[in-house]
Amino acid sequence: MKPLTLELLPETYAICRLGAEEAVPAWATGGAFFSLTRTRAELSMVCAQGAVPEGVRCERGWRCLGVHGPLDFSLSGILASLADPLAAAGVSIFAVSTFDTDYLLLREADLTTGVEALQRAGHQVGYLPNR
Repeated sequence: MKPLTLELLPETYAICRLGAEEAVPAWATGGAFFSLTRTRAELSMVCAQGAVPEGVRCERGWRCLGVHGPLDFSLSGILASLADPLAAAGVSIFAVSTFDTDYLLLREADLTTGVEALQRAGHQVGYLPNR
């Protein structure tokens, strides 16, 4: 796998959980990046931390790295090439894949360690300006 280029999105995110039968709340879809996944057991959402009302079950304080895409569906090992060095550094991730690319969410407290681990593995990490 050749080295990848990632960009740090400027916002801080929350990973939220609602019941499977609940409607998608408007506050979850207001940012430049959000992700929704519904299963029989839950509605899982990644959204801007500042939009999440108090009392919602969530994990706050996540930062998001996006892989420059689009990535071809025939490629294999992309997530592994990112997750392996992060795991070796003790950094847990929450991964989100889209049609074009992959995103990794890292706890804000682990961001520096995570970026350094990715760079040691040969990946490039840039920063998007605040918008």
